Parts: sequence; structure tokens; C-alpha cells
Amino acid sequence: MFSIYKKEINSFFSSLIGYIVAGVFLVFMGLLMWLFVDTSILEDNYATIDQLFSLAPMIFIFLVPAVTMKSFADEFKDGTYELLAVYPIQEWKIVLAKFLANGTLILIILLPTLVYVYSVYQLGSPRGNLDLGAIAGSYFGLFLVALVFVSIGLFSSALTTNQIIAFALGSFLSFFLLWAFQFISTLPIFYGQFDDLVQKLGINYHYSSISRGVIDSRDVIYFLSVIIFLLFSCMVVLEKRKG
Repeated sequence: MFSIYKKEINSFFSSLIGYIVAGVFLVFMGLLMWLFVDTSILEDNYATIDQLFSLAPMIFIFLVPAVTMKSFADEFKDGTYELLAVYPIQEWKIVLAKFLANGTLILIILLPTLVYVYSVYQLGSPRGNLDLGAIAGSYFGLFLVALVFVSIGLFSSALTTNQIIAFALGSFLSFFLLWAFQFISTLPIFYGQFDDLVQKLGINYHYSSISRGVIDSRDVIYFLSVIIFLLFSCMVVLEKRKG
């Protein structure tokens, strides 16, 4: 299991696309937070990095599938998954190893954004006028969102041998789970009666709660349930393909 985890990490850093994906995220995030007038921290009257936590999920819709798209698709295309399948290792261990590896990669990509926290911490008046507890909670919520997108990406990659299709499907499903239920809840059939229940089915409802610095066990259970369901679905797809 650890060898699969290690292989996935090495595969990311041994390819140019891995550095491009990480670099594009950090550069684009920096431009949005510091240079673009509509979202710039410098245009705000308060010491805050709320921009990071409101914009990052939208970027993750494309970033995470770009990281996960080749996890299984490349294995199927090159025929290496058939070799992996004959080893005495269960499908759930393969899925879990790839999930942990891709989650680690997303965490590594996120770590440099702590520079933004330090910068705003120094720029505050007085210096240090920043709610670090709420920021820690927001990072936790953002990472949970990323892990859901990782599980979506793995499931999408398990369905096809084409990286582009895996990327497109992963991005669509991530967008749908993040935003769609919020729009569906406004339909006349739900609005005023079941709109709150429908919104609870989507990621944004639970992420908005955690990003305020309030870590509710119900929100955490929601994220863990979605991740487990998607990883189980991925495992079922792999078992059928193996059969």
C-alpha cells in the first residue's frame, strides 16, 4: 500500500504537469488576492484573508481533477493496472493509497498560501490583528472540500482510460456537488418548504459553516460520508473492471 502511495507522489513530481498545476494555482491565487481590484486584500479595510477561502474552492474545481485525472486512467491506458491487480492487494487498499497520496499533494500545494496569512498578519493595524483560530478552521474546511474533490477525481479517473475525459467529468461533478444544490433549492417546487434540506445536500452549505470558524460535527460527518461513498463507488468500478 505504501509503495502505491509513494509511486503516486513520485509520479506527480517527476512530471512537468505537476509543477505547472501547482504553479498556476499559486500564481493565480496571488493575483486574485493582491492585484485584482475586485478581490484584492489591499482594497479591504480589515485584516482578513476571506478572499482565499471564498475563491479557492472554485479554483479547486479545476485544480484537483488535473491532479487526479491520471490516477487510474493512465494505469488502464498503459496496462499497468492489470499488473497491479494480480498482486495480493485488495482494491480498497489501492483506492485508499491513491486517495491519501493525492490528498497529500493538495496539502503540499496549499502550504505556500500560509505566506498570505503571514503577510496579512504583518500588515494589520495593530500588527497581528487577525483571528488565527477562525483561519485555522477555514483551512480545515477548505482541505475537507479538497478531499471530496479528490475522491470525485479518483472516481472519474476509474471510469475511463482518457485523462481529458476524467478531468472534464471530475470538474463537472465537483462543480455540481459544490454549487448545484444551492440553485436547485431556489426552484418553486422546493423554495419555502424543502429549500434548506436541499441545500444541505451540497458542499457549499457545510463549507460556509466551517469557513466561519465554527467546526460542527454534522458538517464534518457530511464531508466524511461523501468521501467514503465516492471511494466505495470507485472501488466498485475497479472490481467490475477487474472482473
